[in-house]
Parts: sequence; structure tokens; C-alpha cells
Amino acid sequence: MPPLAVFDLDGTLVDSAPDIHAALDRLMARLDRPPFARQEVVRMIGDGVRVLVERALAARGLPFSEAALAGFTADYTARAAEATAPFPGIPEALTALAAAGWRLAVCTNKPVAATLALLRGLGIEGRFAAIGGGDSFPVRKPDPGHLLGTLAAAGGTPGRAVMIGDHRNDVAAAAGAGVPCIFAGWGYGTPAMAEGAAATAAAPAALPAALAGLRGRLGDIGG
Repeated sequence: MPPLAVFDLDGTLVDSAPDIHAALDRLMARLDRPPFARQEVVRMIGDGVRVLVERALAARGLPFSEAALAGFTADYTARAAEATAPFPGIPEALTALAAAGWRLAVCTNKPVAATLALLRGLGIEGRFAAIGGGDSFPVRKPDPGHLLGTLAAAGGTPGRAVMIGDHRNDVAAAAGAGVPCIFAGWGYGTPAMAEGAAATAAAPAALPAALAGLRGRLGDIGG
């Protein structure tokens, strides 16, 4: 069975902060509230769209509402790939991993519709054997069930998988699932979030070597 590299999306595969920021600012404009600074938005990312909107509304002194969530979700999904791009080195890393025999998957707290819209917009959806969105299963990261569900959908097992992510939720989900995690040091998370990860990769270019370094945990991957 080929080994499986499971990637977080926002802050790991793609720099999506520009489009998330723009959609939150459009939401604030509709609500007659001031826009956000980029770092404010980056700190809100990682726990799914509902928590993102909750944090954004609270930051502007507004209560959460389902209408605000629905409006943001529809607006963002329609425009998810306008300014978002893979982090430099990610396309090359994915190509190198595939050439080395790794299968690829995505496990993200972003809703699956927005995830698919984004990956299709970037032309990389076809690289992944499975995409586990934040609403694909009854649970989401940091619950290990999210990662385990994604592994099953991709035809993988915990003993033959590695998680790559930039958030404490990725590290926690991997630990709960019995999967080693490589912390994406180029992403949105703080260094403290890497606690418990098997390794930290400073840049996407380091991923092939970092994953190769974990092959002893996964058995012989034939490469």
C-alpha cells in the first residue's frame, strides 16, 4: 500500500489569507463595521468557518448570527481563488512526493464546497486521492476522527500516513489518530503550535526529505 501524505489546506498548501480577509471585510462592510488588518485575520484562521465568523463578529462587537455565517460562506465560496495561491514550492513538493510514490490527500476544517472551489480554481484538485472538509464528517480537527475519515476515504491507514499542517489542530488530530505530523513552519501557526509534531519543515522544499525521514515509522515505501 503506498504511503499517504495528508495536507492541511489554509496556511499549509495555500496562502488563503488574502481571500478570507477580503470576504471578512465585505461582511463587515455589509454590517457597517470597519475592516480588519491582515494579522487579525490570520489569527482567526484554523478552526473552521463558523469559529472564524464568530471571532470576526466578536472582534467588531457583534453577536454571532446564522445569517452572517451563511452570507460569508456563500460570498467566500464564490470567490475563494481570486487572490489565493499555493505557497512557493508547494507545487514542486507535491510533484516530488508523487514521483516518490506518495499518495496525497487534504484534511481541512474549511467546508468541503469552498475547499473544492478553491482547489479547482487553482487547478490542483486532481492531485488528491481524497478531500476531507470541515463538514465531511461528524467531527473536525482536532478530533482525530476527521483525519481517520480522510484516511479511509483515500484508501489509507494510520500506519502508512503522515499529516502535514501549520496549526495545533493538525498536530492534535495526528496524535490522536496515531499518525506522525510534520509541522509546516512557513504557515500561519506559531512555533509553539509545533509541540508534539514529529518534525518541523521550514519551507515546502524541505517536505520530501522530511517525509523520507519518517519512512522508518511507515515501513518500506519502496523508494
